[in-house]
Amino acid sequence: MTHHGGLVRAGVVAAVGFLALDAVLLAWAGWWTRRPALVVWGVLLAALIAVPLRLWRRYRRSMDEVQAARRAMAQEVRHLQMALREPQH
Repeated sequence: MTHHGGLVRAGVVAAVGFLALDAVLLAWAGWWTRRPALVVWGVLLAALIAVPLRLWRRYRRSMDEVQAARRAMAQEVRHLQMALREPQH
């Protein structure tokens, strides 16, 4: 199993960037045209920037847990292999 952390990070950066750009442009357009609904949508999109960041942190935490479990399992396998190789009395 390979870990594609760079691809995931790039996706998160792209999502956050697009949400930020959309939020700024909507809020600016709402302010410029005096349409408060657009400003509200811009603020809403700005608040949604936290969603991909939280999901990415949860993903990283899960991947760290998987990696720790794999290390523990590999250590247990080495221990069992050494126990099988020891001479039996």
